[in-house]
Amino acid sequence: MKTVALIGSGGWGTALAIQLKRAGNDVILWSFKKEEAENIIKDGENKEFLPGIKLDKDIVVTSDDEEVKKADMFVFSSPSKFARSMARRFAPIIKNDAIVVNVAKGLEEGSLLRLSQVIKEEIPQCRIAALSGPSHAEEVGRNMATAIVAASEDIEVAKEVQNTFMSSMFRVYTNTDIIGVELGGALKNLIALAAGIADGCGYGDNAKAALMTRGLHEISRLGVAMGARRETLSGLAGVGDLIVTCTSKHSRNRQAGILLGQGKSLSEALDEVHMVVEGVINAKAAYELSLRLNVSMPITHAINSVLYEGKNVNEAVIELMTRDKIEEI
Repeated sequence: MKTVALIGSGGWGTALAIQLKRAGNDVILWSFKKEEAENIIKDGENKEFLPGIKLDKDIVVTSDDEEVKKADMFVFSSPSKFARSMARRFAPIIKNDAIVVNVAKGLEEGSLLRLSQVIKEEIPQCRIAALSGPSHAEEVGRNMATAIVAASEDIEVAKEVQNTFMSSMFRVYTNTDIIGVELGGALKNLIALAAGIADGCGYGDNAKAALMTRGLHEISRLGVAMGARRETLSGLAGVGDLIVTCTSKHSRNRQAGILLGQGKSLSEALDEVHMVVEGVINAKAAYELSLRLNVSMPITHAINSVLYEGKNVNEAVIELMTRDKIEEI
């Protein structure tokens, strides 16, 4: 039995706290806000981010950094924009060779680093891993069948994460391609935004299928250029996560896209979703990476033009459809 600390009490962090307890661990769920921690304790659930799903009474919910010191493993579940600040905050209490698991899906703006790279920069003494795949918090919290990937360059670290998280309804595979696993999780959010926009505009299933398929090509091209294995991006952390995020009612990226397709402004869409939409945060980083590495990513470029350049959605679609004739590769 391990003591595992979740750094971040959003929907995903809360769901994983429930899952880790289900898997037989002692669990600490840390919140940035004292009031939020107190409300979760009082209500027995996270009514803001994971309503209707009760937490085991033995899960320790706290906003006290000192409580986290007793953990053997640390899971960073804050949104990507807070990855560095949270890693910096907790670095002094994380012991040498402790395993730190990144479960957020994104890239750091400016540096364009993957989040495990950001965490490792701030906590050099840790052994780093990532956990990603098709896994909505709402379903994991309710113990619905889920399969996911634990990745680390050190296979023994990946196996330890696998053993810590796995239970009868939460299957964990291992992979040493942490680059591919993290990029699949980060980049699929952009394609989910595009799929949502297509839904919001009423373009139909043909358009969504095309966006998902060509979007996977973009993810794979950039991933391979960054050192990922193509087969990783054809697995759970790539195409698996892409499918669920582009099609599910639980997907906040798809929901934001639907609102944009219906004519809402970006700020209106984000206000209505009321949770972090990583695709919006990471669109610029993905675009900048494509330019830096000279990788063709027309859907990613179109999403950026809609989000940040004020391009009309229908104009962006027409531009995508009327690009130069090419062979499907």
